[in-house]
Amino acid sequence: MSLNQQIEKHFTLIYWSIFVSSVALLLIYASNQILTGDQTQMLLKGYLGAYHGTWLSYGNAASVVGNVPGSLSTLLVGLPLLVWDSPWSPMLLLPFIRLMSFFLFDHVIKQCFSPVVRIGFAVLYLLSPWFLFDSIIYNPAYLCFFAALHCWTAFNMREKSSFISSFLHVVAIGLAMQIHYSWPILAVMSAYLYYRGIIKVSWWGLIAGGLAVLASLVPYFMEVLQNSAIQGQDSERYIGWGAVNVYPVLKAALYWLRYSSFLFTNRIIVDANFHWLTDIEWLRMVVDYIWQAILFTVGGITVICAWVVNKKAWKIVKPHWRSRQALNLASSEWLMHYAFSAFLGIIISAMLSPIIFSYWHLIIAFAFALLPVLYYAEYWQNKKPEKLAKLTTLVAAYFLVVNLVASHDSNKYSYLISYQEQVDAYLEEQGLSIEDLIEENKSN
Repeated sequence: MSLNQQIEKHFTLIYWSIFVSSVALLLIYASNQILTGDQTQMLLKGYLGAYHGTWLSYGNAASVVGNVPGSLSTLLVGLPLLVWDSPWSPMLLLPFIRLMSFFLFDHVIKQCFSPVVRIGFAVLYLLSPWFLFDSIIYNPAYLCFFAALHCWTAFNMREKSSFISSFLHVVAIGLAMQIHYSWPILAVMSAYLYYRGIIKVSWWGLIAGGLAVLASLVPYFMEVLQNSAIQGQDSERYIGWGAVNVYPVLKAALYWLRYSSFLFTNRIIVDANFHWLTDIEWLRMVVDYIWQAILFTVGGITVICAWVVNKKAWKIVKPHWRSRQALNLASSEWLMHYAFSAFLGIIISAMLSPIIFSYWHLIIAFAFALLPVLYYAEYWQNKKPEKLAKLTTLVAAYFLVVNLVASHDSNKYSYLISYQEQVDAYLEEQGLSIEDLIEENKSN
């Protein structure tokens, strides 16, 4: 029996093995995270809400443009603390949210591609360092769920309008706005899909969703009237700054290729020190050079592969990308047009942005960048099924090795660090130790 046939025969076992492996890696990453300002911003807001009843109506501070509007980031930390008084309560909610994003995407993928390609998506999504490396409490880590909800609802609206799907589609964009300023990518995508007639909307659903989002932002609007500082500071940068500079747009376009490749963030590749491996300095240096050489080489090759795959996907979209005529698209072809809308959203957002994007600014589009790869993988499944099965197995093994190193020894993670101890120390430093706050609440 060929490897391809074995994958099809044991699909359920392989599928859930990948899922369980991802859960284990998510927990390892979470446990070893190094607490920085990204996490403490959200933790402080959540603990203020849970212990002081002060639910701030704005989220994390962002470069130039001020704090993210809305209370969602505060609630994502504070509400779990009301259920279970432990730093792990909001931390365990995060993997749950991220894994739910996979199931939303998977619901779409299984209607478009074969079981083997579906397994390929599980590997490329659940085991990818691009996905797992952000398993910490900071706002971009939550974006994958809203990206998945956007894709799932758009896919549901490809043939007929739906009140619920339209409502949730707008809510996905509105709640992403309360997490991170990359939300315009989703908005551009929706506008383009509607303009092309690729999705059919229920206007009542859109209105209801818009009103729900606006209602959730009322406390923020009231806060702005009293505290203008949360809107940011004066800067020489301006909306549209990226459009008059070449580099920001080119860098954003490169991230689209990197997300579908194995050229991961430099925080994974160059920041390992391998102290856990040996105390001999020269040996550590040799291992480090070999590690970087492997990751940069594999990354560079796969970026070229991603470029080739996207060129093939462009051939599907190119004849129709500006057309508003009705198209009888197969579900997999529809996904290529959807992927193009994501690339268009990235380019337009880069043109409008007053900053130069780093990988976390665009991570909302990670899964979208995988769609052309899946389309090409389906071609391989029809022509060279055994090679695709072997490649999928090899990729899974490579990802596991990279994740095990990155989760223990990288810029954001260390096996010498305890998440729980760091949070307790931070709360005590801020005057928010659990014991003091409990006593304060009792006295009140």
